[in-house]
This record gives sequence, structure tokens and C-alpha cells, in this order.
Amino acid sequence: MTLDIVVAFFVLGAVGRLLKADLVFPAGLHQSLTVFLMLAIGLKGGEALAQHGSAELLLQGVGVVLMGVVLTLLAFPLLRWFGEFSRLDAASIAAHYGSVSVGTYAVAVAFLETRGIEYEAYFPLFVALLEVPAIVVGILLAKGSAESFRWRPVLAEISRSQGLFLMVGGLLVGALAADQVGAIGPLFKDLFKGVLALFLLDMGVLAASRFADLKTHGAFVVAFGVAVPLLGAALGGVLGGVMQLSAGGVVMLAVLGASSSYIAVPAAMRSALPDANHGLAITASLGVTFPFNVMIGIPLYCAFILWFMS
Repeated sequence: MTLDIVVAFFVLGAVGRLLKADLVFPAGLHQSLTVFLMLAIGLKGGEALAQHGSAELLLQGVGVVLMGVVLTLLAFPLLRWFGEFSRLDAASIAAHYGSVSVGTYAVAVAFLETRGIEYEAYFPLFVALLEVPAIVVGILLAKGSAESFRWRPVLAEISRSQGLFLMVGGLLVGALAADQVGAIGPLFKDLFKGVLALFLLDMGVLAASRFADLKTHGAFVVAFGVAVPLLGAALGGVLGGVMQLSAGGVVMLAVLGASSSYIAVPAAMRSALPDANHGLAITASLGVTFPFNVMIGIPLYCAFILWFMS
């Protein structure tokens, strides 16, 4: 099977970092690429939301939120019992894995569209819904209860999250002005894969820079960073079947279940749990899970689900 072209850019960035090539993105470019992808995904979902909004979609959204909660609750004891992490570190990492990676989702979108596999276009709504529940559950796991905890700073951090704001904002703009989104389609639709390729080139550099951090807890972090995505993909696939999604939709929900956050959750966890070792969470999410999903996981989930549903 040939390597997907956008994934090839991720490999290029990682190899460049490992070979110590002078591969440095201009200041602010990563931020610009992230803003573009968030808005593009949100707008596309908003268009679909305007066409498919229904009570059934609301129920599906509840199911997706519950999936994020369950994944966080499953990851926490694995980290505590087998990884022997502190309560704070285990809660922080678990929250990352109960949330979602927009970058991984964007790669899955490109992967399915390249192969002509259709899926429900309102999935950006699910991406936005998965950002918050894991953060709340992670904080409760770390503190043991909600009593005497200062929620206001954390809620403020979540509300200021660039990714969440742009995703939800794009959804609203796309839904309220669905008939006009085509006017900006040449920018947000036609250039999507090109921008994603640049984003993955930078992400390859960032992911490879985390490999050195695997010296501490390395074997467990690698095992956890691969096993939990497989568990999440299975849970997402089963939920997608229960929700009677299309084959492409089941693949997308499996990808969401398998992904882990490296943007929204780290910011919220730094505010809520300042004493946790946040480097561990980023190393697992960005150094192990993201490369695994992009290079192996997404093709694997897709092949298995399409075979099973056929």
C-alpha cells in the first residue's frame, strides 16, 4: 500500500529532525496553519449541521460525549496500576486520551476523501464535543471530588482555548451562512490538503523532538500510547455501529476514539493541575500516539471496519 501523500510530509519532518537538518518553521506559521485547519473543519461541519440538524444528531452527540468520559475513566487506572504514575500525572494523561486530536481528524478526512469513502459531514460537531468532557473528568480524578476546587480559572482556560473557539465558531458561521460558504471554498476547501501537508511537516519535527523524552517510563509510555488508541478505536467503532453511521462514519468515530489531544487539553491541565508532569502527557500524545495513528492506525482502522461491515 502506498504512503498517503500528506502522511509522507509527516515522515519527512520526523526524518529531518532525527537527521538534525536545519528544518525550522518561520515563527507563527504553525499557529497560522492550526487556525486554518480549525476554521476549515468547523465551516464544513457547520454546512452539514444546517442540513442535518435533528433530534437524532443530538442523541448521537450525547453518545460521543459519553465515549470521551469512558475513555478517560479507562485510561486512568491503567496509568495508576500498571504505569505506577502519581494520581496527578495519571489524571492529566488520561484527560489527554479522553479528548481528541484535530490534527489526527484532519488526516483521517484527507485519507477517506482520497479514497472516495463517504462519511457524515457533521463530524466536526463531534470533534468540538469531545474537547471538554475529558478535561472535567481528569480534574475530578486528580482531586477526588469537585469540593473546594476552584473551577473558575479552569473554565476560563477552556473558554479561551483557541481550538475550541475556532471550531465552534466555524460551526456557527457555517451553519448560519451555509449558502455563502461556497464563496470562500477556494481557500478553505481547495487548499485544505496542501495546508494539512505543511502542518504535518511541522508536526513530524515536533513529534521527533519528543522521542528523547521516552528514556523515562519509555517502555510503558510506548505501550500505553499504542494500546489505548486501539482500545479507543474499538470503542468508537462499536459506538458508530450502534449509531448506525455509514462505514466511513464508523471509521471517523474510531479515529476520534483513538486520538489524543495535544493542544486544548495541555493548556487546560496546566491551569488546573500545575504540579502534574505535563511533559509526560505531551510525550505520550505527540511522540507516540499521533505518529502511530497517522502512519499505522488510520489505515488499520479503515481496513478492518470496511472488511467487517462488508
